[in-house]
Amino acid sequence: MFQLFKRVKTIVSSELNAMLDKAEDPVHMLEQFMRNMGEDIRDAEAAVAKQIASEKMLKRKADDAQAMVDKRQSQAEKAIDAGNDDLARRALQEKKDYEKQALMLKESWEEATKDSETLKNKLSEMKKEYQQMQLKKDSLKARAETAKTRTKINRAMSSIGSDDSKQGFERMEEKVLRFEAEADTSEELSEASRSLDDEIAKLDTDVDDEIVALKKKMGKE
Repeated sequence: MFQLFKRVKTIVSSELNAMLDKAEDPVHMLEQFMRNMGEDIRDAEAAVAKQIASEKMLKRKADDAQAMVDKRQSQAEKAIDAGNDDLARRALQEKKDYEKQALMLKESWEEATKDSETLKNKLSEMKKEYQQMQLKKDSLKARAETAKTRTKINRAMSSIGSDDSKQGFERMEEKVLRFEAEADTSEELSEASRSLDDEIAKLDTDVDDEIVALKKKMGKE
């Protein structure tokens, strides 16, 4: 279990930066690595819990055996007081059996206690390492997102300055200039047409004035 966690941690520690240069999505891979490490920790927690339960069971059995030792000792003393040596002998014989059991169970419990402490310490180290890798993952994830954003911006900026874009702007500028030229021409034609009408109207007015003056001179008013 702990060897597996160390293997995953080694992969994460040594390859996260290199992963940014590969085809895989680094953000997705980072999340997957963290999920794997989280599963390792949950498995380790289950193993520690099982070990602690075994330790408690051995302690309870050792205490029960010791209690029987004390009980048989007390019974033997009562049998001696009652003058029943045979009963006392049987009680002391069982006392020895329980003493052996109590000793064996105590040794097993002490060994289980040491194993529990070792596993709990390793689990604590795993959790600390997981937290450190979580911080590193968040940092690398932010760097990856920033790199993606920079790439998108750079591509957008390069497309803005591309020949296609420039040619498109030049075509639109040419159309605008043509529209402006057409507007100026139509305006000039309109003004020229209005000037001709004004001169003709003025000419008609001058002729009428001359006719009136001529009639007046000839007494034809």
